[in-house]
Amino acid sequence: MSAELIRCENDLALYEKLKKHQDVKRINDQIERHEAEGPTGIRRSLLATSVRLTSGMAPEIARMADECIEKLEVKLPLEIYVYSSPQFNAACFKPEDERLYVMFSSSLLEGFESPELKFVMGHELGHHVYNHHAIPIGYLLSGAARPDPKLALELFAWSRYAEISADRAGAHCAQNMNAVAHALFKLSSGLTSKVVEFSLDDFVAQVDDMQVGDSEPGQGAPQSDWFSTHPFSPLRVKALKLFEQSELHTGSGSKNDLEIGVQSLLSLMEPSYLEAKTDTAETMRRLLFAGLIKVADASSGISEEELEIFAQFFGKYAFSDKLDIEKIKQTVEQRAQEVKQKASQTQCMQVLHDLCIMARADGRVSEAERHELEMVAKALSIPSAFICQSIDKSTELD
Repeated sequence: MSAELIRCENDLALYEKLKKHQDVKRINDQIERHEAEGPTGIRRSLLATSVRLTSGMAPEIARMADECIEKLEVKLPLEIYVYSSPQFNAACFKPEDERLYVMFSSSLLEGFESPELKFVMGHELGHHVYNHHAIPIGYLLSGAARPDPKLALELFAWSRYAEISADRAGAHCAQNMNAVAHALFKLSSGLTSKVVEFSLDDFVAQVDDMQVGDSEPGQGAPQSDWFSTHPFSPLRVKALKLFEQSELHTGSGSKNDLEIGVQSLLSLMEPSYLEAKTDTAETMRRLLFAGLIKVADASSGISEEELEIFAQFFGKYAFSDKLDIEKIKQTVEQRAQEVKQKASQTQCMQVLHDLCIMARADGRVSEAERHELEMVAKALSIPSAFICQSIDKSTELD
């Protein structure tokens, strides 16, 4: 089975759509012009700040890399580096000088067994094979230029599906689903088998708890995971179990059933209520409408810039001078209570998350805006820490 055939369909669909977006094309043009001036210094930086693992120094790691390269049909020569860190982490860098670079933290190499490392190696190489670096998500979401809010939401959604594709590439290399699940458990918890006895069934059960209607997210997973660039670990394991049961791996399930199952798993992380026709979705949109007005008006009134952002979510004519701004602002708490009554905790978090994205769209969030976000969070019974995580989270693929 080739790497391209196991790629997640929603990853590919969003990838093709995002590549055509004018902002993505603009940033990629800037990057291309910069690269045309000479190497960006990735290799030089790695050589200066980490240790290159040659086949003589790390023969087992080199062997795993060769097997992953063969399975994924990687064409470029690979250099592997390790750097000192207590955090489990790994990264694949955009190729430079016709070389590919993968870097691991020292704690990951020491804390992971060989089959687990093979999954991580395949995952990182998967980002290269699927050309995920062609969507410069870090530049787009963290750069000086403000991203279109809808573009930002699509970037978050694509990133999560990109991680699903990379996970499949890693599982394709490892061919050991228990080791894959154990690796994701270690990445999520920071624990090793020396401390606890891993239970795959218990770990995956967290996702079942997340999916119970009107219930809070699973106790073992941070709430912010639902709105990060990565669909963290119990959910990723369940998505990989679906992959294992499909014809793309060792099972008999159809690819179509696999993709529907994965989309269902990730649906709670996506702001589908913006288009949905249900009563709950309408209630959520009403809160978003009033909440955005209140947040935008928190600092020196609603600017033309904020009106443009508002229009990108609700349409060109959704805002007018005839709106009673003060009256709408006074309805936020009531609308939040309606959402809390009709929607699940995760759906409540979706609305707050979207308010955070819009509040951040002008490049900064004032104290007054943050205060209004905290008032909405309180009304929805969501910890205020979620606001900080939504506003300040890292947006880089790894």
